[in-house]
Amino acid sequence: MANRVILITGALTGIGRATALAFAREKNAQIVISGRREPDGKQLADEVRALGAEAEFIYSDVRNEDDVRNLIDKTVERFGRLDVAVNNAGTDGTSGPIVSQTEDNYRITFDTNVLGVLLSMKHELRVMTTQGRGSIINISSVLGHRPYAGVSVYSASKYAVEGLTLSAALEAAASGVRVNAVAPGPIQTAMLDRAAGEKEEVKAAFASSVPLKRIGTPEEVARTIVFVASDSASYITGHVLSIDGGLSST
Repeated sequence: MANRVILITGALTGIGRATALAFAREKNAQIVISGRREPDGKQLADEVRALGAEAEFIYSDVRNEDDVRNLIDKTVERFGRLDVAVNNAGTDGTSGPIVSQTEDNYRITFDTNVLGVLLSMKHELRVMTTQGRGSIINISSVLGHRPYAGVSVYSASKYAVEGLTLSAALEAAASGVRVNAVAPGPIQTAMLDRAAGEKEEVKAAFASSVPLKRIGTPEEVARTIVFVASDSASYITGHVLSIDGGLSST
């Protein structure tokens, strides 16, 4: 558990940020924070260091393979290896019925959510399979396995993330690398605020649909990611773990 090298894409807000801070509390963690806003990334790196971890911010746009290749190479150059990768970078795109969807929204959503995960895993596995050890956690959604009206493009992108996760897990297993996904339900993030139109009554309706009758927190998701990445989960691979207060069971 100690001295692990951890990479988090899309680390600057919400679940990604909470995950960086959760790993920072691990003993002697070495954390690479990645995203597209350098000032925010450097500020988060400072917060991570204040918790006792080593930290480095590396700019990367996961839609661009050269950026992703550079991110992985710089991580290994800086810390010598890559133990854990959390592929969190994503976008919610534009919601609405299928008849209102556009090519641009499809491309924007799939380039980040699907291509970004594919490219990230391609280069993470390039390092991890050579090491013979590693853990990759992709961020899906309850919408990646439970359909809802009005979010077709985003939902389809997360279904694709879960498919990529399961295929990669089978490919990487013989090399000692585990690949899993976590699938949050309604979590108190900016994405949820956008989905609710900043209306508390809409968020209350979301909460009422959850068996636990509340919205989850980024910290709850982060703690789950830390567990899945840990040696305590060493026999878990090819699994999508729902963190949704029971919503997937309804």
